[in-house]
Formats: sequence, structure tokens, C-alpha cells
Amino acid sequence: MTGRDPATPLWWGTIALRVVTLVFAAGVVLVHRTEYEREWLAWTALAAMTAWTVCTSLSFSREALRLRSLVLADVAVTCAIMLTSPLVLSDAQYAETAPLITTVWAAVPPLVAGARFGATGGVLAGLVVAVSTGVARLGVDLDVARDGVLLTASGLLIGVTATTARRSQTALAQAMRTEAANAERERLARSIHDSVLQVLARVRRRGGELGGEAAELARLAGEQEIALRALVTTGSGRSSGGGSTDLRSALQLLATSRVQVSAPAGEVPLPEGTVTELVAVAREALSNVDEHAGPTARAWVLLEDLGEEIVVTIRDDGPGIAPGRLELAQSHGRLGVAQSIRGRVAELGGTSTLETAPGAGTEWEIRVPRRPERSRRAGSGR
Repeated sequence: MTGRDPATPLWWGTIALRVVTLVFAAGVVLVHRTEYEREWLAWTALAAMTAWTVCTSLSFSREALRLRSLVLADVAVTCAIMLTSPLVLSDAQYAETAPLITTVWAAVPPLVAGARFGATGGVLAGLVVAVSTGVARLGVDLDVARDGVLLTASGLLIGVTATTARRSQTALAQAMRTEAANAERERLARSIHDSVLQVLARVRRRGGELGGEAAELARLAGEQEIALRALVTTGSGRSSGGGSTDLRSALQLLATSRVQVSAPAGEVPLPEGTVTELVAVAREALSNVDEHAGPTARAWVLLEDLGEEIVVTIRDDGPGIAPGRLELAQSHGRLGVAQSIRGRVAELGGTSTLETAPGAGTEWEIRVPRRPERSRRAGSGR
């Protein structure tokens, strides 16, 4: 976690609550001092509570010292002091259900655990303190059950609040990074449009007019113009943390004067490894178009987001593939289709469908689940 912990106000709240509850516990000890079985032990327990309050307040006020071990020690120390109650309270005090030696001071550790570990940590700490309360009370009654519910509920509430605050900060930071990246990309797009893109467009037009070798330069300039436009309009493709990448942006970078890419208007975030494999599949299919369909063949890449499934279709208007040609190529050791396309898709847990016929072009339909389960089993390519 980077930057300031968004749950810091909760930590300061637990520090303030611990000080307030310590003052209350001191008042209880002062009022009942003559009734205790061992008054010296009551004052010793209060001294320990005071020392621990000072220690945790100084530590938890600094983010670097909010250690997991210290939070766990907080629960352990509180329960240990609470369990001295049977040695401090007299039988008469137990009979009239007098407060334990820690009183409400023991309610703070579940809140601290919730702020540090989230809802699960807060609930578990509340349960531990609740069980210790039952042991210190020498039995379970309605008051103990009520305290247990309040302890676990308060730990749960603080835990949920802390987790929500951290997730909100992460989302806000991501949104700010995206906004900054978009602003920078728009600035670069304006600058490039006023210089490089205009030069490339002029070269493309003038080369086409001159013909000959200039026409080839015009074609190359046109391809670079399309690629550069795609680059400045789609950005890097990084959409969120945790290794997630935008497949839409990655595929749009494949566009050239002969390759048209169609995709949804919004981002299509997928695990980074999945995006890498799908782009490699598309590149391999387009490479086959360049190699086998001729210099005038055109190709189309279509991306569809169906929710739980992603579909990538690569189609060309080339001469198609003759029956048995793929099997013959594989038998001769040329494994471009078998490994680079079908093998990659199978590793993603998806399917690859090839439709082709002489004179009818070639169409690959790649389907992969949004959350692929990689498997070494052979894919169901057809």
C-alpha cells in the first residue's frame, strides 16, 4: 500500500477511545478499590493498562509503526489483563456482576484489528476478546453474550469501513492516473497532428501522385500514419492495477492501411498475460495474410465483449486455404497455425474456429473466457 493510509482517521479514533476508556477504568478502580479481593493487583492491572495505552497510542499514531505483530499483541495483552479479574474481584462483586478490571477498555483491540486487517480481522479479534470475557466472568450469561455481539459487530464495522476506504483510495488514484494519461495523450496528439501526421499525409498523397518507387514510399507512409494515429488515440492499454490490460487498445495498434480493427467503444480489461497471448494470435493470423494472401489482400479484426466471454475474429479476402494444406504444413514441421494460434488459445482455455475455402478467404474466430483457466489439454480448434 503506497501513500497515506486512508484508514488513518480510524486509527486516531481508536487512540482517542482508548484514552477515554482508560480514564473510565481508572474511575471504576477508584470507586471499587475497597471492595477488591486484592487491591494491589487492581492498581497493578491499571498501571499495566496505562503503560500499554501510552505504548499503543505512540505507535498507532505513526503509520510505519502500525505493525501486524503489535496489533496481535494488543489483543493478547488486553485479554491477559482482563483474565486477572478472578484474582482481583471478590465473590460479592461477582454476585452483583461488578465490572471486570478492564471494563470498557477491552473494547478497543477489535477496533484496532478491524482497522489493520479488515472485517475478518476485526471479527476474529472481537471473538477472542468475547471468549476472554466469558472466562473472566467465570461463566456465560446474557451480559457476556451481549458484550460478545457488540465486540464482534464493532470490529466488523470498523473493518468494513477501513477496507472500503482503502479500495476507494485505490480507485481514485487509478482514475487520477488515467485522467493524467489521457490529458498527456491529447496534448501529444495535438502536437503530432500539427507536425508528423501532416507530413506523413502529404508524403502519402504526393507519392501516390508520382507513382513508381514513390508510390511504395507513399504506402509505407500511409501505414505509419495509421499506426501513429492509433497509438496517440488508444494509449498504452493499461487499464487498472493487478496486471490488467486493455485488449481493445492493444489490438487497435495492429491497424494498417490493409488491416481494419473494430472494437467496442469502451475498454476491454483482461489479465495482462491473456492480452499478450491474444495479440500474438492476431499477429500470427495477420502474418499469414501477408505471407499467403498476396500484397493486395485486406484483413479485418473484430473484437467483441460478451461479458463472460471475449471473441476475436480475424478475416481476410484472400484466396483461402485449400483442403489438406494445413495438415501438410504441419507434417513438414511448419507449426504456425498448430502452435501459434490453436496452441495459444487452448492454453487460455478457449476455442479457435477456422472457416476457409478456396476463393472464399479465411476467417478465424477465437473465443476465450474472461477469466481463463489455463490447461495443458489440447484445445478444441476446428
